[in-house]
Order: sequence, then C-alpha cells, then structure tokens
Amino acid sequence: MSQYFYDMIPAEELRQLSYIPTVAEFVAWIGEKYADNPAISDLNQTLTYRQMCERIARRRAFIESLGLPKGAHIAIFDRNSQDAIELFLAVTSAGYVAMNLPSALPEPAVAGSCRKFDIAAIFVRDEFAPLCAKLQGVKVCPASSIAETAAPVAKVDPDQPAAIFFTGGTTGAPKGAVLSHRALMRGCYNAIFKPGKVIGVHRYIALLPLSHVFGLIAGTMGCFYTGNLIYTCEDMKATIGKLPVIKPTILIIVPGICDILAGLCKMYGPQFLGGSLRMIISGAANVPPRLVDIFSKMGVEFCFGYGLTETANLTSANANALEKPTSIGKIYPGQEAKIVNGELWLKGDNIFSGYYKDPEKTAEAFSEDGWFKTGDLVRFDEEGFLYITGRIKNLIILSNGENVSPESLEEPFYADPCVRDAMVKEDTLNGTNVIAVEILPQMPAFDGKPWEEVEKYMQDLVARINAGLPSTHRILKVTVRKEDFKRTGSMKVARNQ
Repeated sequence: MSQYFYDMIPAEELRQLSYIPTVAEFVAWIGEKYADNPAISDLNQTLTYRQMCERIARRRAFIESLGLPKGAHIAIFDRNSQDAIELFLAVTSAGYVAMNLPSALPEPAVAGSCRKFDIAAIFVRDEFAPLCAKLQGVKVCPASSIAETAAPVAKVDPDQPAAIFFTGGTTGAPKGAVLSHRALMRGCYNAIFKPGKVIGVHRYIALLPLSHVFGLIAGTMGCFYTGNLIYTCEDMKATIGKLPVIKPTILIIVPGICDILAGLCKMYGPQFLGGSLRMIISGAANVPPRLVDIFSKMGVEFCFGYGLTETANLTSANANALEKPTSIGKIYPGQEAKIVNGELWLKGDNIFSGYYKDPEKTAEAFSEDGWFKTGDLVRFDEEGFLYITGRIKNLIILSNGENVSPESLEEPFYADPCVRDAMVKEDTLNGTNVIAVEILPQMPAFDGKPWEEVEKYMQDLVARINAGLPSTHRILKVTVRKEDFKRTGSMKVARNQ
C-alpha cells in the first residue's frame, strides 16, 4: 500500500523528506533546510523560514520566562494568524503541550476548557481578551508576546504529548485527544504525499481552523514540511475574496468550502480562483462526486481522504478521484489496518495516546492488544482502495433486528448533482418507526424553478433509490430542506439536530 504514496513524488524530492519524530527537531530542520524560502505571509509582510524560526525561538524564550514546568498545558486562543501559527510551533518545540481553542468559543466554554484540560497559560488575541478576564489560576498573555532573546528547541521524547485536540465527531460531548510528538509528526509526514513536485512549489492558505486537526496537520504543517508558503486567514470570507490576489496553487479545505468556491466560480468564472490553482485536497466530510467533476473540468486535480483526530488526521488518501470517486483511498505508510466485524482497526505511529483524563473512553477506543477501533464500517476493493460503508454509532436497527447504515443509504443521494447534502435517520410516521431522509437541494441546479418542482424532483429521486433497495431498507419519510443543516466545526452535517 505504501508504494502508492511513494510513487506520487519525484524520487529526488522523496529522498529529502524523511519522517521527523518531534516538533522540536522539525522546527530546527525547516529553519535550516528552507532558510531563504518564503514561509508565511499576511499579504502585507512575508517572512522567510529563517525569519519565522527566529521569531519562534524568541517566543520560546517568552514561554520559558513564565516559569511553567515542562509538559505544562498552554492554550492558544486566536484566529488563523501569524501569532497563532508561531505560538503552536513555539509551545511544542519548547517541550510544552499546545491546545488551540476554537475562535468561536464563548466565555463559559473557555473557562470550562481551561479547567478540564488543566491549562496553565493561555495566549489570547486582543479581541478575545474580555472572554479570559475572569480566568482563575491561568497565566493570560497577549498572543503577540515575544521576547528580545532566543531560546533553543527543547530535547523532547517522541512519545511525550505534543498537543491536545477537541474531538467528538458529529455527536457526543467533545473529548480531548492527546497526540504525542511521534503521532503528530507522522500525520504531518503523511501530508507531504501529493501528486507531482511538492518542495517549494506551492502557495497554501490557512483557511481551516488551526483548532481542527485537518487544518493544522494537512494544511499548515504539511505546507512547512515541504518548504512552501502559507497565507494566514483571520477572516475566511475576506480571504476567499482575495483568491485572485493570493493565486493559491493548492487548497486544503472541506467540502462545504468547495461548494462555496464552485458557486463563486459559476458567478465570476474560474479566474476567481486566481488562475494558478493546481490541486484541491478535501476531507473531514463526505465529498460528493459532483464537486470532483466541477473542479476537474476547470483543470484542478481533486484529492480527498479519510482520517480522525485520533489518527493525527491522515489515515488514507485518494489521488484517483476520477476513477474512484466514492473511495477514501489507500492507507498511508506506517500503519497497520484490519477489518473486524466490518469495523476498521488501526495501529501505527499516528495513533493518539488517549483521551485526556478519560480512561474509560480511552479503554473503549482500543482493543486489548492495542488496536484503535475507529468506529467506521469499511470495505476494501480488489485494488486496495478503501470505502466507508457506515458508522457504528449511527446504525439504524430495523424491527427485524437487521442493522442499516445511514451512510450507505446517503451515498446515492450524493451521486446526484441536484443534491447538496442529505441525512438519513430513524424517525416516526403515523406512530411507526421508519427510515427518513432530509435533503438539502443544490439550488443552482434548478435554475430558478418553483419550489414545488424541487420537491417533486426529490420525491422522484427517493422513489428511484427505493426501487433498488430491499423493502426493509426503503425510505418512507422525506423532508426537503429550505435551510442548511446545522453543521459541526468541520462543516459536516450534525446528526444530533
């Protein structure tokens, strides 16, 4: 399986990109290897890797001045700014544990997170400072904090915790997944694998929140691993409006943003993307085949994959989206995978250490012999490509005792170009439990037609899908939505609505 990825990159580049097991070693390495390459820009100022790493060293010195014991937990409460990116690398390369807080957290959640995850210090964006004014027992520092002198990277054990990420999937209370340096950096190494040349040839944008493992690992850290330039994003709407100026060559985004970009390209033409976009890597939610088709016709290569916070984001990837539009790809190197009762189990350097202060949930997540149980139902095809067939926690149990995966019933909806999103669930009809679907239409596909025609199209679509299903699996209740679904931070449809 690994050769699939190794063959993507020119051999001379692959030889330069070895797996680095700690963030401390990584920061020292990029500062030396890519010293004069442009690293980070806010469109007003661009820093080279040497300049960025010098600033990270000065931030390490400031962190050291706080007098915290090594391994202390330090939160970063900011938008996707230069400060936030430098602070994450400074905290982790200094031997502390970083936690990026979502920028949308309200005051009670900030205080609750600090208590739950034993935050000793928090670096705060000025506009968020009022939300941290009442924190008790936490050192509160401006996100701009930096010392005059530098501090070297710490000597860090690869198995030492590096970061804690919120995770909870689409349902349930958020937990804190602890990623060691080894796990975090294995995820970052996996992010180098993209078709074609990768070293110093791309312009990225930090569009996805750094508090989300996909945005941090696949986006920001993957960019730095290959010596590329990243543009900060403190306001997503404003940044998307600047695509013609930034001229990105690669976008790491979720399908919801792909949909937005597809709509903007329809309004303003493909030049809205800047004219240099070569590749989109999408994840964190189901990627409808229509998006692959839309961007492929614009000459943009589309790749997507699968991962969880607990697997340092990157578990599998598909660089053959046109040939295998419903597959989540092949398993990345450095992992073992097996299917147990339909569920994907994994082992490897990229697996998380456990949920912070939650031994019960941690024990549930692993088998007795150390395999991580993903909770995802999958199958492999004869070429080793992986397909998600459902999620154990979402299974609908029929009256005859049979299990039905809502994801498997949703798949044909996503194949229809007139459907933006769909959610299959159990509901009641005339007092009886039935399988139901809520459909969000892709309204531009209907070109201003009356709502009655939209509803009729969806009812007919359900009838066509039902015709190919066993009678026990048929969808008996249909809701066509005028408003968007409630979504998670990664823009997945939230199933608990």
